[in-house]
Amino acid sequence: MSRTVSSWILSSARSSIILQGKGRWYSICIPNRNKIKWKLVFSKTCPYPAGSCSLDRTFSFPKAFRHTSTEEEHFSFQLSPAQINDILRAGELSHRTLDLNGKNANSVLRFESNQLASNSPIEDRRSAATCLQTAGMMFGVFDGHAGAACAQAVSERLLHYIAVSLMPRQSLEEIELAVEAMKPVRPILQWHRHPNDVEYREITSQYFENLRVYWQHLLDLDTEPGFSLEEAMICAFKRLDSDISLEVQAPQENELMRNIALQVAFSGATACVAHIDGVHLHVANTGDCRAVLGVREEDGTWSTLPLTRDHNAYDEFEIRRLKREHPRSEEKTLFVNDRLLGILMPSRAFGDVQLKWSKELQHSILENSCDVEALNIYQYVPPNYHTPPYLTAEPEVTYHKLRSKDKFLVIASDGLWEMLSNEKVVKLVAGHLTELNMQKPPLTFKKPVNLGYMHNLLLQRKSKGLASLDQNTATHLIRHAIGSNEYGEVDPEKLAAMLTLPEDLARMYRDDITVTVVHFNSDTIEDYYRSH
Repeated sequence: MSRTVSSWILSSARSSIILQGKGRWYSICIPNRNKIKWKLVFSKTCPYPAGSCSLDRTFSFPKAFRHTSTEEEHFSFQLSPAQINDILRAGELSHRTLDLNGKNANSVLRFESNQLASNSPIEDRRSAATCLQTAGMMFGVFDGHAGAACAQAVSERLLHYIAVSLMPRQSLEEIELAVEAMKPVRPILQWHRHPNDVEYREITSQYFENLRVYWQHLLDLDTEPGFSLEEAMICAFKRLDSDISLEVQAPQENELMRNIALQVAFSGATACVAHIDGVHLHVANTGDCRAVLGVREEDGTWSTLPLTRDHNAYDEFEIRRLKREHPRSEEKTLFVNDRLLGILMPSRAFGDVQLKWSKELQHSILENSCDVEALNIYQYVPPNYHTPPYLTAEPEVTYHKLRSKDKFLVIASDGLWEMLSNEKVVKLVAGHLTELNMQKPPLTFKKPVNLGYMHNLLLQRKSKGLASLDQNTATHLIRHAIGSNEYGEVDPEKLAAMLTLPEDLARMYRDDITVTVVHFNSDTIEDYYRSH
């Protein structure tokens, strides 16, 4: 990015120019005591003012490198390569799957994940876990809007709801008996978390109690639950969204827990969760996160297999679904300016009770609450709001049987897909894997081995460029998403500028980005087909 372009970015913000991009940017005029100032706002929900959940606590990259306002003096886009790497790699998470013998018999070889904030704090969340009482691993990406509260809650709870839905009756009975006897409960999931991934610890007990009510409901069924994996995922998504709605309606003496429940219900989140068990891959999607499979064909070329559809106004299936669910008189008002009721970009999401509840229920809940304005909850009923609910958290579930040529799965929030196409993402991952393999020469030892000899070998490896590569594939994707020029190459100046954009400007250029890349074990998959 040239100095001229960098200067234009800054001057455009200071003179309140609105940069158009995919219909997502708008401005609102905010009275501020005796003066009026324009505040640039990014949100998937137009009516909500800028700001974030006051209870948000999450990872963000080092603020020492990021400006807080375009009004700062001595504004600079300069970052050293080391500083760029520090910012990009701060949220890295990786995990390699091994069994007790130190070997990998899992179809998941490893996964890598990363996040980059645009909002402050970031509204995206991610989850990864191994199922301990059933088979498989789960990976989720959650894109929050109107604050991070809903995405935070869903990232903590949804995988548990799916796991419980899959457990046999005997296991559910054992857990219930343990809870009744106040004995320790065998863990359901083994979480794989970044050190800065946090929980709402103040409300964990309530979350557990509501999960217990859910498994009690499953036990009350006359027969073995016997859900298929698709049914289990759909049931879990819908049940969690129902619990989010009911929790805010229930009497609550603890003010902090009440406030969290309010923020969770009145913010929203889209979700994409993959469940992988052997060669069986299920992806459940609600909203506009996306999952894409990278496939290496027999001739060595790479192809892309999308496993989700974006649920929004650009999807004909979603438009037809909503028209079926509402009177013909509302056909012209269901989507306004490519948004649901003129408000929301995704047409499916958790939370967002203001698009699910009746006007009367919304008024009743907010009227009896504390200072909702301090919680960034604003009462707003859109025009033409006649037959709620307009929004659902019910996911679409896609099943795919893994083949040895299926090499990796990319799950990401729409912040990535706005910048890179499916095909570009697969090409970048494939190219990155090739580069890592080519530039990683074996360390051949000559006896006797001494420290000087080892040091020279490492210097040789570094001279071949390995040290400059991102070891985390998710980081590689984020680097290209925000730093690529028109030729598809990373421009260091553009990358530095995009990373130092102040908080009141960053959202004009990019959204929060969360990426998880799951790498498959081709040998394990081939073994499955040889034995079946």
